[in-house]
Amino acid sequence: MKAKPAELVLSLAVLSLGIAVAIGTAGLSGAGGYARIGPNVAPAVIAGGLVLLGLWLLYEAVFGGWRNAVPDSPEARGEHDFSPSAFIWVSIGLITQMLLIHRAGFVLAQANLFTCVARGFGSRRYPRDFAIGLALGLAVFLFFVKFLNVNLPPGWLAPIMRGAGI
Repeated sequence: MKAKPAELVLSLAVLSLGIAVAIGTAGLSGAGGYARIGPNVAPAVIAGGLVLLGLWLLYEAVFGGWRNAVPDSPEARGEHDFSPSAFIWVSIGLITQMLLIHRAGFVLAQANLFTCVARGFGSRRYPRDFAIGLALGLAVFLFFVKFLNVNLPPGWLAPIMRGAGI
């Protein structure tokens, strides 16, 4: 079986990147600090991994082609046509999320985003979608505020949250 040119080019590109990182790493100081690990350790590990991956991909490309490669035809890959309405709904959700997060608060902004994304995927059950988004947004809000100590804007729900001890 003849190797595909794209597989060879990508394999050689990964291998070349690994070699370039290794050359760049060789110029870094190896002096260790408190942990006796110098600034060259992480780049050296990454360089080694890239070189090994490049060699493995090159071997696969030369001897039979990459295994389980993605098919060339869009239909075989399961791709669908671009849906302008889905793109518009998701975009509306993201834009309104950015506009609402500081005023209405994180939870309501996330509920709105969830509702718009669900609409983009074809749902027309707005109250249900908003309720699910509200529950998920509240769960994420509580996780960040209570467990990670990250302050997220409570917005319009601040009086209710304060009353609930949140």
